[in-house]
Parts: sequence; structure tokens; C-alpha cells
Amino acid sequence: MTSPQEELLPATRRALTHRIAVAQAEGRTPSLVAAVVRGGQIVWHGARTSVDGHGPDENVQYRIGSITKTFTAVLVLRLRDEGVLDLGDPLEKHLPGTGVGEATIAELLAHSGGLAAESPAPWWERTPGSLRPELADVLGEQPLLHPVGRRHHYSNPGYTLLGALVEKLRGASWEEVLQREVLDPLGLERTATRPSAPHAGGWAVHPWADVMLAEPTEDLGRMAPAGQLWSTTGDLARFAVFLTQGDDKVLGAETVREMRAPAAPAEAADVVDGTAYGLGLQLQHRDGRLLVGHSGSLPGFLANLTIGVEDDVAAVVLTNCTSGPLLAGVGSDLVRIVAEAELRIPEPWRPLREVDASVLELAGQWYWGTHAFALRLTPDGGVSLGPLSGQGRRSRFRANDDGSWTGLEGYYAGESLRAVRRTDGTVSHLDLGSFVFTRQPYDEGAVVPGGVDPQGWQGIG
Repeated sequence: MTSPQEELLPATRRALTHRIAVAQAEGRTPSLVAAVVRGGQIVWHGARTSVDGHGPDENVQYRIGSITKTFTAVLVLRLRDEGVLDLGDPLEKHLPGTGVGEATIAELLAHSGGLAAESPAPWWERTPGSLRPELADVLGEQPLLHPVGRRHHYSNPGYTLLGALVEKLRGASWEEVLQREVLDPLGLERTATRPSAPHAGGWAVHPWADVMLAEPTEDLGRMAPAGQLWSTTGDLARFAVFLTQGDDKVLGAETVREMRAPAAPAEAADVVDGTAYGLGLQLQHRDGRLLVGHSGSLPGFLANLTIGVEDDVAAVVLTNCTSGPLLAGVGSDLVRIVAEAELRIPEPWRPLREVDASVLELAGQWYWGTHAFALRLTPDGGVSLGPLSGQGRRSRFRANDDGSWTGLEGYYAGESLRAVRRTDGTVSHLDLGSFVFTRQPYDEGAVVPGGVDPQGWQGIG
């Protein structure tokens, strides 16, 4: 996994080191460790520490808090991909008796199930999980604060319910299932529910003096699926590669792509801030690029995983203080530094190995009314359709066995595209969800809805 740091230019490495040095110094944190991934490999690792001597390396564990939720989401999506459940299923179908069962599994994954943000007092992050032995203790007397499905409201108890769902359907503890189905297949040997040496201690730094207070380390019990895990920059770098590319041993590329898509209603402030939430992943638009990942915090620790999918660059940042540097900003800066300093070299263009002549004849210019579009064949065997100029509806389409295609994104996501042929086999038009695309604007030889004026195109006489 690790490749020589010389793969990055010296100036890039210095800029990365400078960024985390500023974060550690200005954030007043005992230690900060970071890694950058590019092209599926760790290409840089850095650490800053207040202790003289060797800084933490990629094998030192830190608590990662809510990044745990992404691991729990992976377990739920494995159940979906196996056909055990559907994301549209109400929780009650599989885990009855919770009192919040009308929320769907997808809504719980996207924090839009209407649940409270926290469990009842005392604060679960700083007290033993034994205080909340049952789901009822986690949910409390008023678990729902909002109408189900209407708004994004981050909920830690919601992920406790998802962990309980995994346990019910797998017949084993969340921890056992996670180890067997995710950690072992991905080779995440230093990710666990409990720390093992070497690991960092968690600290609170006094806001007005340079002194520290040790934070307690609690076993979260029922709340574990929302924030229990410890991990390292090395392991989270591997996890970032998985969330970018997929791994058929755990989840395929199509499913991790689904995780990265917005799945929750956005608040007005979220629209302004350019943030959204997918299925167990946070999304943000920053510095002109879409970033996905997750942040995490527990008393004594902060964590961040940021992935720039289009740039093929990811960053992991871990630190051991309760409040300090804003790691989401640090992570996005590390991605930006590499993406802008060392532009991604595209793969060489290569011609298709084979092409279906009946599909090739569809390539080229088409018109929806008077709007000009281009249909292109894509290397994966599908097609794309988009406007020739300016903004407009565009999408990639996946090929189906019956000769049609299904939209993968945007306005046409899930919509069916098919070529309509005349009795002699020639193509009359394209039908895309009832929209008719013709070779000429309002082609009188095609079945245009509403017909074509028999007087044809006219000037002003």
C-alpha cells in the first residue's frame, strides 16, 4: 500500500508538512498525524507532536469517532446487495418494537429519519455504555423530533439502530460482523473497537492556558456503531481507496458510488454552504471540487477522512484533543495541495476493442425540439447524452440486455433510453422517458409529439 514519498515533488511535500504544522501549532493539539493517498497508494505521511523525539507514524491508533458510521453503513449496504433487505424498507419490517419503525433504512443511513441527535442524558460520549443497555435507553421517551423523511437531522441513535439491525439479521454482534465482513477482507489490521499499543491518549487542552487534562476513554456499548472505532492513518488510507474504487470482497464500485450520492433533504443553510449527506458519507463542495468522506470526534480525539474522487486524491487527518484544529479544512487543503500542485495525468486514450454497429449508428447529433445534443459511446459499453453547448441536462447511460439504456445521473437517472426503429430497420428517433430526439429539429419524418406544422420552417414574409 505504501509507496515512496519521493513520488511527490519536494515542494508538494513541504507544502503538506507546512499545512499540518500550522494546524498542530495554531490548533494547540498534542499531536497530529496525516496521510495522503493518490492512485490507490499512500504517497505522503506526516506528523507533528509536542513531545520530543519520534512522532506518531501510520500505525499509531487514534479514536475516529463518527467515521465509524461509514463502516456501519457499509455493513447495511452489504445486506441490501445480498437481497436481505431493501433500503426502502421501514425499520419495523426487520427490527420491530423500537417505536421509530416507520423510518426507512435509507432515511436512517442519511440522517433523515426524524430522530434526535443524541441519546438521553447523561452524555453518552463521556459515560459508560452500560448506562444504556437497551435500545429504549438509547432512544428515550421522545426519539422522534421531526417528521420522518422531511429533513436532514444528524442522529447518533439512528446509527445505533442500524447496528442493531445488522446484529438482528446476521445473528452476531456488530463488532463480530464488522471484523468478518469489512476489516479482515480489506486488511485493516489496526482498526478495532478497543485500542492496542501503540495508540495515542486523548486530551482536553485548556482554552486559555497551555495545559492539558486527560479525557476518559469509555466503551460506548449500544452506541458503538455510531462512534466506537480506533484506527490509524494507514488503515484509513486503505479505507479511502475502497470508498473510491470499491472492492468486490466487500462492496462493488456501483454501491460505493451510491454511498457518495446525496441522499438527504438539504437545509437551506446546507445549500448555501455546499454540504450534503449520502449513505453514511458527508459531501461538501469546496475549492471548486466535490469532496466526500466523514469527520469524527469523541472526547480527546478528532478525525477526518476527505476524498477528492475526481482528483483521485484522499487525505486522512487524526489528532488527540477534544477541540482544536478544524480537521475538515485541513483534510480538504491536503487534497487541494496535491491536486493543484501535481495535476493528474490521464490514462492514454485507447480505441474500443469492439463496437456494435447498431449502436455506433446512433452516435452523433440529435435534437430535442430545437435543442442540440450529442450522443457518444463510452468505454464501459454505455452511452452518454448531453447538450452540444452551454448548460443542460446530461447523463451517462448503462446498457441493458434488451438493447435499451438506463440513466445513471441527473435528470435522467433511472429513465429509459431506447432507439425506435421503422419497419425497414432504420432509426426513426430516440425515446428518452417520452422525450423524442430526432436527427433534425422537429424532423417531419419522426413521431414528434404534437406533430409538425405542414408549412415547415418559415421566415418573416
